[in-house]
Amino acid sequence: MATTASRTGDLAERLQVRQTTDRAGLRAFLERDRLFAAYAICDLDDREFHRTRWGAAFEGDRMLALAMEYVGYAPQPLFVMGEPDGVTAVLRGVIRPRAAYVASLPGHLPAIERVYRLGVGPPMVRMWVDRSTFAPAPGAVFRILPSEIGDLNRLYNLGFTAWLPSEAVSSGVYFGVRIGGRLIAAAGTHVVSPDARLAVVGNVMTHPDYRNRGLAKQVTSAVTQELLRTCDQVVLNVRSDNPPALAAYAALGYREHLRFEERLAHRRISSWDSIVAPLRRFFPPRKES
Repeated sequence: MATTASRTGDLAERLQVRQTTDRAGLRAFLERDRLFAAYAICDLDDREFHRTRWGAAFEGDRMLALAMEYVGYAPQPLFVMGEPDGVTAVLRGVIRPRAAYVASLPGHLPAIERVYRLGVGPPMVRMWVDRSTFAPAPGAVFRILPSEIGDLNRLYNLGFTAWLPSEAVSSGVYFGVRIGGRLIAAAGTHVVSPDARLAVVGNVMTHPDYRNRGLAKQVTSAVTQELLRTCDQVVLNVRSDNPPALAAYAALGYREHLRFEERLAHRRISSWDSIVAPLRRFFPPRKES
């Protein structure tokens, strides 16, 4: 009887990796876990697809794994899914950003670490809602217009490092709260797919002077309610070490789908590095007193 190691080795030898633009094939593979792959599914739409590069591992004609990088950001978003050996093969041979924010299931971390050094961080929680569970939170919110992008970015500059273009507002859904004419809370979308009837909520921010008043819950509710007019599911990400946010989204009807990893990754520069670096988790450097 073959051992697990030998079966794994046999699979790695049979794999073929290549870049692909077959949206139908990619969509079919991603739909195996629609909620986990929500960002990637939305990126298959015409508006986003030209900003992405996809690599896949095949055994014959059967896709076993994929990796997608979203170009234009530094570090670039990187998503992986499928057989771990296939993930490693794609990252070695096809999708090769020098630095990336990689999103993966916990079980894929060893496969990614063969090619990348990974930073540390708390697990992320993927939550989702549909019309059957959504419980709106009332509040005096308003739809943010593209012409208000300056106010939005002034708010985001308090906690985010990247500024949004006005196109992000015109192609997405953003709601806010103003006090005395000043924008003090906002929520919006990362990506929306009319074709897949799926959307991702994000960019939720409240001015530090106005937190703990339920404003983030109100603007997130408004964005979600608008999206559910045309989408079957809406998803969002929350850090697992943020209980107040988890509770606020749960009160809106969001449910936990799974926990995943979102890590800063830097490509290894030598084969020796790929062998030694995973051991550093077990033998960390000694701190000087």
